[in-house]
Amino acid sequence: MSAADFQHKPDRPWIFRTYSGHSTAKKSNELYRMNLSKGQTGLSIAFDLPTQTAYDGDHILAKGEVGKVGVPVAHLGDMRTLFTDLPLQDMNTSMTINAPAAWMLALYVALADERGDDRAKLRGTTQNDIIKEYLSRGTYVFPPQPSMRLISDMVSWCYTEVPKWNPVNVCSYHLQEAGATPEQELAYALATAVAVLDAVKAGGQVPDEDFTTVFGRISFFVNAGVRFVTELCKMRAFVDLWEEIGRERYGVTSEKALRFRYGVQVNSLGLTEQQPENNVYRILIEALAVTLSKRARCRALQLPAWNEALGLPRPWDQQWSLRMQQIMAYETDLLEFEDLFDGSHVVEAKTEALKLQARAELAKIDAMGGAVEAVSYMKESLVGAHIDRITGIESGDLKVIGVNDYIQTEDSPLGSGTDAILTIDPAVEIEQVRALQDWRKARNTSEAEAALTDLKAAAADGRNIMEPSIIAAKAGVTTGEWGAALREVFGEYRGPTGVAIVIDTGGDEAIEATKVRVDALSERLGRQMTYVLGKPGLDGHSNGAEQIAARARACGMVVVYEGIRFTPEDIVAQAKAADAHVIGLSILSGSHLDLVRETLAEMRKAGMDAVPLVVGGIVPFEDEQSLRQMGVRRVYTPKDFKITQIMDDVVDVVEKAWL
Repeated sequence: MSAADFQHKPDRPWIFRTYSGHSTAKKSNELYRMNLSKGQTGLSIAFDLPTQTAYDGDHILAKGEVGKVGVPVAHLGDMRTLFTDLPLQDMNTSMTINAPAAWMLALYVALADERGDDRAKLRGTTQNDIIKEYLSRGTYVFPPQPSMRLISDMVSWCYTEVPKWNPVNVCSYHLQEAGATPEQELAYALATAVAVLDAVKAGGQVPDEDFTTVFGRISFFVNAGVRFVTELCKMRAFVDLWEEIGRERYGVTSEKALRFRYGVQVNSLGLTEQQPENNVYRILIEALAVTLSKRARCRALQLPAWNEALGLPRPWDQQWSLRMQQIMAYETDLLEFEDLFDGSHVVEAKTEALKLQARAELAKIDAMGGAVEAVSYMKESLVGAHIDRITGIESGDLKVIGVNDYIQTEDSPLGSGTDAILTIDPAVEIEQVRALQDWRKARNTSEAEAALTDLKAAAADGRNIMEPSIIAAKAGVTTGEWGAALREVFGEYRGPTGVAIVIDTGGDEAIEATKVRVDALSERLGRQMTYVLGKPGLDGHSNGAEQIAARARACGMVVVYEGIRFTPEDIVAQAKAADAHVIGLSILSGSHLDLVRETLAEMRKAGMDAVPLVVGGIVPFEDEQSLRQMGVRRVYTPKDFKITQIMDDVVDVVEKAWL
């Protein structure tokens, strides 16, 4: 065998991305230009939670959330600022946006039109995967059928108007973050892609002869965990199964259209608060899973920062992750070789085993009527899988270095000091709301109102939503107004929590012991101990809350958990109606100080001062002290990974408060 058969000039590297955005469009633009100057080759835009859920910054649910986990984009003016000095025709822009994906793309296209850019040259991706939002991430807005219609409209419009744009990035990343096994990640992502393609076919906007083109524009965004051999095989399974679906279900024969095109962010779920410097090695190992195998190599890669379990990463932290990609691509010989694993009986056997299990799960979902009809089933399955994962970490069967094994450590110089993470100035929200109000005053109100009237008519009569949305963007309509118009037509949706399932203790001695304590305390209280758990604000990452709710039920508590996106007033009303003995808040968006302060105020108004309040989330140490000074009885962070111990502690809190 000659060298030419297996070694060649280096392939072009994947696109280097950094998932970023915060505070304001101006600050985010500065960050993007800085990252690009360091060698980043594609943008990955993080939007704040009000933008992701189609609210303006002055909506009651947006309080405390503006600019926290991403950039606020309320209107065309914000989009102009966000892309100042960035040529759209030369960019490859990824937008992590789902329910309002049509609106964000409309703003982007409106800006391109304003600049005189050719729409056909715009390149990028909108995530636009609403099913995984129901299952794991929680930034959904509309019910399933209207949501699928919006996705179908985008797919049908994009392939002719912005043919280089990926209108859907089917996202299995958050499925793994919610506990999905490799088999579940494969099956649920592919079932979602099938649901999108079936919706496009049923929509009648794409002629049969163009369907191959549409199939070829579906892309994926996957996760890669630390078990990198299995993850590598999972990616090879994705490649095979996607081609299989294309050929057998849709009759696609074009080799180019059948390619499995995917971007990736490696696993954040496994990043630890304890010994966070270890996360650097986890991130590198996970990146190998999606780069080593040429046949299944990613098209774009973004790596989390080592300290994301502590809070928002600083620019230096993001640079460290970018440099890791650049060293892999440019210093090693990784890109010079044909696939390293073709012909490996081990890799082939594991890949085939994953495909077999994924096909069986796909058949089960198909029998239910497809992914949309199977949302509740998939949600419960994910919660169950996550329970298994958490139980494994608690028992020590699943080793996590620095967490449940090899926990003795030296003090780290990396995470010390007041500037160890990025913090958002609270004044940002005030400034953003003021700018939003000024925007509304300065625009032509009659044009905006006419555009909204036409938008609602298009939604109601089945016209494609994209051009009316672009007209609305040019008329100065805001993100919240676009969302309100479609909420009026489509209604809103509250997804399943998935926590009604596992209440069996499985004979776990610690759970049984806590259950005995709960029963004894309940007898002294005169009724069963009642725990009201809430997620205030717009944070949709409910995995932790679901695990707490499931374990509390297993320990014998009466648990009230209604899901995501409630105001503090709503949660206090739920607690009053349930006559709660304790209230728990789960907040991962960085808005804990504002939301806890407001919740305590609502508790005082409702005469519930005596009810103890506990809080869980990603809370920096300094903020833990602030929360305790406000009156919070306990603060739990990712380092508190033994959930039964948390339940035992909550029993102590209730006992001290009421007896």
